[in-house]
Amino acid sequence: MTGPAGSAGPVAATTGTPTGPAARAAGPTATVPEDPDPGPSGRAAGTTASGGARPDTAGLAGGDLARRATADPLFRLVAYALEAAHGRPPAAVWSAPYAFRLGSPGLVAAAGWPTAAAAAPRDDGLVRLSSLGHPADGCDLPLTLSGPLPDAPAWAVRPYTVLRALARAGYGRGGTDLHVQGSLTGAAGLATAEPADCAVALAVADVHSAAGERPDRAFLARLLAGSVPEGDDGLRRAVFHARPGRALLLGARPRRRRYVAFDPAASGARLVLMAVRGGAADRPRELARAVSCARRAGALSAWPPGQRPGRSLLMLLPETRLTAVRSAVAEDFRGRGRPVPRFLNIVVAGAARREE
Repeated sequence: MTGPAGSAGPVAATTGTPTGPAARAAGPTATVPEDPDPGPSGRAAGTTASGGARPDTAGLAGGDLARRATADPLFRLVAYALEAAHGRPPAAVWSAPYAFRLGSPGLVAAAGWPTAAAAAPRDDGLVRLSSLGHPADGCDLPLTLSGPLPDAPAWAVRPYTVLRALARAGYGRGGTDLHVQGSLTGAAGLATAEPADCAVALAVADVHSAAGERPDRAFLARLLAGSVPEGDDGLRRAVFHARPGRALLLGARPRRRRYVAFDPAASGARLVLMAVRGGAADRPRELARAVSCARRAGALSAWPPGQRPGRSLLMLLPETRLTAVRSAVAEDFRGRGRPVPRFLNIVVAGAARREE
């Protein structure tokens, strides 16, 4: 699947170390005060912020999302999957965008491809985890605040770690039913863990809060940084605070976010993610070859979407050269008997949100 994309203007082609398109093309920065969401307080197990248990989700927002014909298919599917797996509808469904770094240091943005999390509160100290990506590995686990992690499928360890950290902070000590599903897999080349972390944190904080109380994104970002320190905190900040057609400048004071323009479509360009296939040992060489082909066909610049080299690069392409670049790379790889890289158009999107 493909979609439109965005950038800050023309960018010189890179020839070695990727350069920063936004740093050269961005206009003046905009400073935005952070929403004054209240921070959480400690809560008794199985209670909301107002002190009452909320195990019944049938009448809450999100409960009918699976049957709403106008809803996005992914969110309908996630709501239905939680109900099918756990026998009750969700109290809330949250979407969180995949995020990426720009070639310029300290700039991050969100992509228009979401991860979704559906949640419903419990009051019996149990967490029930499921994912369509791991249909045979759903699990029911006791929620413990400390000590060794319970025996769980590999995919469930990270969301359980986030749930435990939320419970220690007062969110969801009574337990949670949770279903997580992404629109992309790791093979696409964007980080999958950070948007899932954020979607889980927002959904669980939401269903274990008083009605009308918004999750405190700044607090959740700090909680995730402490409980899942191996994650990319910059990407999580993009997930929580991104804006369409903008890149978020890291390093600014937490309560004063700054943005720069990053809208490729406004300058007649497309932002495309290119991911190579095959073994990890071959990826650096194959990526370099793919970028060389793309540059000869008209690509403006290329850079890795994360802090560490992986299977993918982001490229800025002139709108008029999109087909030529993809064809040149495909022909080169087919001619060598190699799997053709995957291409994915990227929209510069907004932040995580509750799906109503």
